Amino acid sequence: MMKTSENNREVDITALLKGGLTTYMFNPSVITFEHEPSMKEVMESFLREYDTKSALELTRKYIIHTPLDDVRKKGMEFLYVNGFYEDLELLIQKNWKSENKSNREWASVYQLTIDRKLSRYRPSEIVEKAENMKTDDPELKCLLEFVKVTAYYSMNKYNKIGNFLENYQYLFQKVKDRMMVSFFTIRLHHLFLTYYLLRNELIMARKYAYRILNQTSNDLTKIDVHIKLGLSYTFDTYFQGMHHLKQALKLAKRHNLTNQIHVIEHQNIPFLAAHFNQVDNIKTDDKSEQAHIEIAKGNYTKAITILNELPMDSAFKLYYMGRAKQDKRMLLQSYNYFIEKRSDYFFCRLPLRVLTQMKM
Repeated sequence: MMKTSENNREVDITALLKGGLTTYMFNPSVITFEHEPSMKEVMESFLREYDTKSALELTRKYIIHTPLDDVRKKGMEFLYVNGFYEDLELLIQKNWKSENKSNREWASVYQLTIDRKLSRYRPSEIVEKAENMKTDDPELKCLLEFVKVTAYYSMNKYNKIGNFLENYQYLFQKVKDRMMVSFFTIRLHHLFLTYYLLRNELIMARKYAYRILNQTSNDLTKIDVHIKLGLSYTFDTYFQGMHHLKQALKLAKRHNLTNQIHVIEHQNIPFLAAHFNQVDNIKTDDKSEQAHIEIAKGNYTKAITILNELPMDSAFKLYYMGRAKQDKRMLLQSYNYFIEKRSDYFFCRLPLRVLTQMKM
């Protein structure tokens, strides 16, 4: 039994194992606490007794079944960072029904967090909802800032990431729970990866990417990191970039993540393949990447015909049309779009490179 001192409440680990962990061939042991355990103590106890994968599953089960208010609150972050979104929604409901006002407040913030993650509202609506949530809780203040900055990212307002990264240390200093800080650090490193990639600081971007891969067991997070890592090699090497995209695709297929599979197969892989003129057997239903492939083949007229069917509403489309037409004005428009509307100093190198070659 894992005991807590308050009212001698107990959680039967054997029962947790039977509740969905029957595939693991290990013997549950007795873990006893002489006091009400923190979330950190629960995690560390399982890690001492079991391998990492088993401990992860046991912690997940414990969080769902525990009567402890503090573990129920902070367990939501554990479920979120590890990608257990269905369990998170169940725990949100339990916290909403709590007599503890703090638990209900945390439930509201995590509901907004999962709503943003699953794109249930427009990013602008997410920002507005987050702005309207007022709290004195330092953990929740951090969480609301994460919600806002990731919503801004969806709106291509990348300068907001930089603003957050300038202030995060002040927010983190207010959080006393070191386990929550460690979870927040994973989120922070993801933002650093994005920020440094946009700033074209690739050594720093890749450093944080590999840190995340070593820190998280969330395959959704790993997919995103592998995609960003793959694209970070756009101006370096085809093989390294494609390796990471295929790693992302492998993980997406393992979990049957149809949206991610489609993006990787029809946008990311065709983009990198066309950029390096490696387009044999590459197919896509994405019109702009179809045009990109035709450019790689030297079929500029066909590429222009495809692009004429599309609105020139993105930096990439302007880049493709500028390349196909060898139009300096459109390439310059693309460059300015990357810089002014996306604060993207990495992909702005695409039109800049062609403009430089045209001047030679």
